[in-house]
Amino acid sequence: MEFIPLIALGLILYVLFSSFKMVRERSAHIVERLGSYNRILHPGLNFVIPFLDKVSKQINLKIQQMEVQIETKTKDNVFVKLQASVHVQVMDTKVKEAYYELDNPYNQISSYIFDVVRAEVPKMDLDDVFARKDDIATAVRMELAEHMEKYGYRIVKTLITDIDPDQLVKDSMNRINAARRNKEAIAEDAEGRKISKIKDAEAEKESKRLQGEGVAEQRLAIIKGFADSVEDFSNTLSDVSPSEIMQFVLLTQHYDTVKEIGEKNASILVPYSPGTLSGLQQQIMEGTQLSDNLNKLKISSLEEEAIKKAEKKH
Repeated sequence: MEFIPLIALGLILYVLFSSFKMVRERSAHIVERLGSYNRILHPGLNFVIPFLDKVSKQINLKIQQMEVQIETKTKDNVFVKLQASVHVQVMDTKVKEAYYELDNPYNQISSYIFDVVRAEVPKMDLDDVFARKDDIATAVRMELAEHMEKYGYRIVKTLITDIDPDQLVKDSMNRINAARRNKEAIAEDAEGRKISKIKDAEAEKESKRLQGEGVAEQRLAIIKGFADSVEDFSNTLSDVSPSEIMQFVLLTQHYDTVKEIGEKNASILVPYSPGTLSGLQQQIMEGTQLSDNLNKLKISSLEEEAIKKAEKKH
């Protein structure tokens, strides 16, 4: 009999502690009284009647992620595996429906995903599946939202995270991509060589132009030097004809050149007649005349420019 008070105290404490239920944040519990739905317990401290009220297991109100893999065939008869990721959340206002309506909600959601993906992908070629995976995800989300909201589930987001074609198809795609990139590399390399050759040709063209101008100026300077020498002789020796002066200058230049060549050990002199200088004399005389004509043209051009400037000022 002495244990009765202890038993009674223990029973009272059990009933007291059983009367309170602590619910965590972002979760809920269903209370059934005598087997029937009674109410929903929300986050915080809640009171229940022991022995009459039965509290269900925790219902998670956080966003949960589902991963579903679907195998299907594209329009161009390529077997492909798609990985779909669906973010699902039990709606705060429909906890009762989420608990009672579906026995296994995630199997039901997976069935809808299979149905939508296998309806959309066969309409597309393999390349379109890669390019339009967001469209497939949108179609899945809209279909799930339409059917699952009435059961208390909200579809937050849907993603197609992976597209995996058959291995033979992947090998073929890799070979095609490698060939395309190799073709582009060859084209770029050829274009680079083309540009390089064009630049080299332009540089050679410019070099030859400058060399030609240099040779022309050098010859013009030589001719002018001969012309000045002839003019100096004419002023000094008035009784000597220009032809004789030219012959003298040529002969002097000729022997100076022969002397300079003879000082080099590697030089070989071939016998010749000084009389062959007559042809060179004729060329120099023609060059002298050309130099005079060029000087006259330059002077005339300068005079015309001076006249034009004077007219503009007036």
